[in-house]
Amino acid sequence: MNLAASEPERALESLRVGPGISALGERFVERRDPSPLDAPHLVAFNRDVAELLGLDASQAARPEFLRLIGGGARFGLVPSYAAVYAGHQFGAYVPQLGDGRAIGLGEVLAPNGERFEWQLKGAGLTAFSRFGDGRAVLRSTIREYLASEAMHHLGIPTTRALAIAGSAEPVRRESVETAAVLSRIAPTHVRFGSFEYFHYARRPDDSKTLADYVIAHFFPHLLDASESERYAAWLREIVERTARLVVQWQAVGFAHGVLNTDNMSILGATLDYGPYGFVEAYDPNFICNHSDETGRYAFGRQPSIGLWNCTAFAHALATLIPESERQSAVAAYEPAFETAYLQAMRRKLGLRDARGDDGSLIEDLLALLERARADYTQFFRALSSPGYEAALAASFADPAPFRPWLTRYRERLDAEHSNDARRHDAMRQTNPKFVLRNHLAQAAIEAAQAGDFSEIARLHDILRRPFDDDAGDERYAFPAAAGTPPIEVSCSS
Repeated sequence: MNLAASEPERALESLRVGPGISALGERFVERRDPSPLDAPHLVAFNRDVAELLGLDASQAARPEFLRLIGGGARFGLVPSYAAVYAGHQFGAYVPQLGDGRAIGLGEVLAPNGERFEWQLKGAGLTAFSRFGDGRAVLRSTIREYLASEAMHHLGIPTTRALAIAGSAEPVRRESVETAAVLSRIAPTHVRFGSFEYFHYARRPDDSKTLADYVIAHFFPHLLDASESERYAAWLREIVERTARLVVQWQAVGFAHGVLNTDNMSILGATLDYGPYGFVEAYDPNFICNHSDETGRYAFGRQPSIGLWNCTAFAHALATLIPESERQSAVAAYEPAFETAYLQAMRRKLGLRDARGDDGSLIEDLLALLERARADYTQFFRALSSPGYEAALAASFADPAPFRPWLTRYRERLDAEHSNDARRHDAMRQTNPKFVLRNHLAQAAIEAAQAGDFSEIARLHDILRRPFDDDAGDERYAFPAAAGTPPIEVSCSS
């Protein structure tokens, strides 16, 4: 169905929608209409993202909007499409992946002048679905909806979620579940694997076309440079953005779970929430993906995987950038990561000045947290409060090994004449009280599967204010009760 087809549907045409990347043609995308859900219903709607797009929140109540987010409509003459890409999956190159269950509706020009590609995730079969059905399930759409919004409000670059449409339509995964479609937005969903596809297919002209499109639309500050300088500067910026993104993940204890190159955004934003998790009992070997049998994407390995992926991306630009310049750009990853990491951890500790022994102070603390299996989020939140010494002592079954570190920490604060009140205020805006723990997401999923969507809205509201002591019930700040069976999350999530 075409949204321009009848007069009652014209209210949605207040959105300014263009073809976006599909304007590059059939070498880059497959023209494909979404497959409509059977009798869709609204599961979740995000007023914040609607406002960002210039969409009046009242549109959520209209049947035209439900048809759109359920895959039953598109924007006028703007073609919907699935993009092609490739990628390294768990270290092995796969020559063609593509949007196997995501269909782009076009690019919305928002009132603030930003561009946002609107995707329907779970919108049915495309040429890239391989052996899949092109559908998403309610469980996975809720997880991405909540996680992407949680990350945004933690200040971490990410895709955003506008809405979820659900249906009673059955979908088989590990068991039979119900179908759903997630509406998500990002300036672009182009990824490292987009360039790998054209490189390994020996299509250098298409690599250049895509690079020029991405730079013109999302890195316009580089357009004044000569072409030879422009591509190298662009690669270096992507490498540095990626390093800083991984730092932000590490700082809040977020584990992505599937850091394949096809899940790496060229904007340095968090992309594709499948199996993910926030570290609870601190463990650098935390694996949030049940399918990751070797621990390739364990929490503590994310920094090195980020570098590995940047190296693979740089290799895919061989026809655009000389080897020496690619190596130089990739070499920027480690110093960018180290600088940003120390800055982030100093902020978490409330340290104002940079000192030479900060690295060891941080590393020794993390080692203590690992040995004690202390809750990562709660520990740093307690450190952000007056009376933190007593609160922290309660975090450890045996606080004795922690006391020497605490003495060093107090001495470090005294050395820079730290003001307690100002420090705690700043730390409470850095160390969240609320993160999306797996058991919280699971509770929202189970309620929704029973037809109650209120927990999604309630949890979303709390995650919009992660640093606010009064954002919600205290129980949302705690890990699952002792003895709660672990929640296994796999690539089907």
